[in-house]
Amino acid sequence: MQPSKANISGDKQGFSTQDLEAKLRSDLNPTHLEVIDESEHHAGHAGLAEFEEHASTKSPNNTSKAKAPGGTHYRILIASPAFEGLNRVSKHRLVYASLQRFIDQGVHALAIEVL
Repeated sequence: MQPSKANISGDKQGFSTQDLEAKLRSDLNPTHLEVIDESEHHAGHAGLAEFEEHASTKSPNNTSKAKAPGGTHYRILIASPAFEGLNRVSKHRLVYASLQRFIDQGVHALAIEVL
């Protein structure tokens, strides 16, 4: 199941792995990049359950469970010249900074593997 295309202007319209890839490519110019949506492996996970609960309380007449506006759990495999000379924490901070607006829109977890 493909998440809907991104609307990263601030409203929660959803996004795809391609949207995260485009942002990382733009910001970090990686030599290797894979973005894998692992959300389906986390069904029932607290982060997704919290989102669904919050979304369902937004409308008192809404009896169906809301879906997250895109994937909620992603694995990022990345190599970039921007990481040169940085320690592991600093590399991860660059990835988080690049993807902050997606995190603000509902990305619950990022597993970052710097290659």
